[in-house]
Amino acid sequence: MTQRTDESDTAGADRGTVIGNGLLWLAKWSVCIVAIAAAGWVLSFLLAKVWVAVLPVLLALIVATVLWPPTRWLTGRGLPPAAAAAITMIGFLGVFAGIVALIVPSVVDQVPELADRSTDGINTVRDWLRGPPFNVRDEQLNSATDAIVSRLQSSSERIASGVFSGVSTATNALVTLFLVLVLTFFFVKDGPRFVPWTRTLFGRRGAAHVEEVLDRIWSTLGGFIRTQAVVSMIDAVFIGAGLVILHVPLALVLAVITFLGGFVPMVGAFVAGALAVLVALVGNGFTTALIVLGIIIAVQQLEGNVLQPVLQSRSMKLHAVVVLLAVTAGGSLFGIVGAFLAVPVAAVVAVVVRYLGEQIDAATAPPERAAPDPADESVAAD
Repeated sequence: MTQRTDESDTAGADRGTVIGNGLLWLAKWSVCIVAIAAAGWVLSFLLAKVWVAVLPVLLALIVATVLWPPTRWLTGRGLPPAAAAAITMIGFLGVFAGIVALIVPSVVDQVPELADRSTDGINTVRDWLRGPPFNVRDEQLNSATDAIVSRLQSSSERIASGVFSGVSTATNALVTLFLVLVLTFFFVKDGPRFVPWTRTLFGRRGAAHVEEVLDRIWSTLGGFIRTQAVVSMIDAVFIGAGLVILHVPLALVLAVITFLGGFVPMVGAFVAGALAVLVALVGNGFTTALIVLGIIIAVQQLEGNVLQPVLQSRSMKLHAVVVLLAVTAGGSLFGIVGAFLAVPVAAVVAVVVRYLGEQIDAATAPPERAAPDPADESVAAD
């Protein structure tokens, strides 16, 4: 009986009324989307203005997720939080200084030889271009070389100004590094105190949701950094071992670059691998470069088909397309730093979206299947 009544009401509705209601619904959602987009634009504008202050905070949070487990272990053994954080920071700086001391002499010793061999590599490329299937004439090569030289000469003023701006950039990098270290120390030392502080800011009911989201974000960031560290270390060990066995110049430096590049998923591995193949080509020849390429492809296949699905699926739960788009957008907007921060930011956004989806499902589910609200549990506990 009810079904027939509903059908009769729908059939008797005026066509203009149905279309008007649909357009009104579309207009409301359009206004909401435009308002959200405008708010996003304003937020990005403000973020660009205060990026110098925001960047150290973001980097410090990522470093703190790495240093928090040993600090928690030390505080669990009875050390005061300040002492535990200081010991962890000193150990971290010691490891970093050791890596720098390991690779710098290698760079200083091998760069002159690599520069000399690069001339032979350029001549080899010229010979390839002259032969089949390219058959490029000497006049074309000379004209291309002259065009490059004239381009560099015409850009001399811009290059000179870039040198001075580089000095300013280096100074900003040192200031940022100092702020990252200081903020990391306080985050690691006083981290457990920040979450209870949210109760005074958001109230008991709102703080329950904020605490839950922050806990998930912290777990996701920590899992991402640890996973990437394991995967990057495996890549660096296997690829670095292959480079050392083949006597490729700057093998240790390339291994470190491979490790650091692993923290920029997909793109970083490609760039580090291309650099290793290029150095092998210049330093050892075409055959060694092919062998290095085969080693890199084999290691990347092991990572992509075995390590990444097992480890990263537990930490981030992000599709590869999302990762690639996030890295591309972050790199185009903020350069290398943006590419590095893109995946953690995407993972944090995914955590927030999933939590909102859970709350919407809980609010729209029937009473017998509704999930418990963490805010209600918090209020009940109080």
